[in-house]
Amino acid sequence: MGAADAVPGVSGGTIALIVGIYGELIETIKRFGPGAIGVWRREGTAGLVGYLNLRFLIPLILGIGVSLVTVAHLVTWLMAQHVLLLNAFFFGLVLASAWIVTLQVGHWRWRYLSPVLFGLVVAVYLPHLLPDMSQAGSTTLFIAGAIAISAMLLPGVSGSFLLLVMGLYGTVMSGIKSFDLGLIVVFGAGCVLGLFTFSRLLSWLLRRYHALTLMAIVGFILGSLPQLWPWRQVLSYRMAENGQSVALAYRYLMPSDYAAVTGQPSQWIAAIALIVVGIVVVMCLGERKEKA
Repeated sequence: MGAADAVPGVSGGTIALIVGIYGELIETIKRFGPGAIGVWRREGTAGLVGYLNLRFLIPLILGIGVSLVTVAHLVTWLMAQHVLLLNAFFFGLVLASAWIVTLQVGHWRWRYLSPVLFGLVVAVYLPHLLPDMSQAGSTTLFIAGAIAISAMLLPGVSGSFLLLVMGLYGTVMSGIKSFDLGLIVVFGAGCVLGLFTFSRLLSWLLRRYHALTLMAIVGFILGSLPQLWPWRQVLSYRMAENGQSVALAYRYLMPSDYAAVTGQPSQWIAAIALIVVGIVVVMCLGERKEKA
């Protein structure tokens, strides 16, 4: 999840969904609140550990944290040096995850079309509605943290991509890498607010409208695929105040046209192989989850 969240266009929530921990993750996050104090008073520390599901949550947080300071460095290097191949792998992974979620719903019903279209439209157009927030004051970082973490919880909506659109991706990633304590505290506080509020909304939706919510998630996932298509050309972009360019529109190409249009090698054999690898990884994880 930590490595995925470092890639604009990929959501850590998608990874949680693929490996079968998404529902437990949302319910666990939701338990952090005033109710936990009551459990601690009645049942002590042991009861609180069980109530907050810390045996699940602590290893997960440690894994994300370790990834952000280790694997995320590799991922950001790959984004700079081999972005086409990296996008190809995650394209296959995200594409297959939409199929895995659809299988969880069961038989198709026409009423599922509306939530799929809703999720698709939100995933495609949400980035265009966010303002440039590259003047990173404390309030800006706090709000950005709440927005980004909410997106990271939602499969198919990339928190790191929203940070990129807001002009804060470089600022936040640099702050994490250099361990800028002030930035981490403010951004982290926004993340905490987003976690506590959005997890409760997702938990309620999954309990009350399970199938419809999952189909909306399928729409979110499908809507994220254009951000990961390996062969694309930037048509328009804007410059954030920190000098970082943010792509606004792309021209999507076939591998055979990519080299002619952009002058860059299409690497289509390696890219298609990595798309297949991404699909196979998800299918294997899905089968493993079913057996478990």
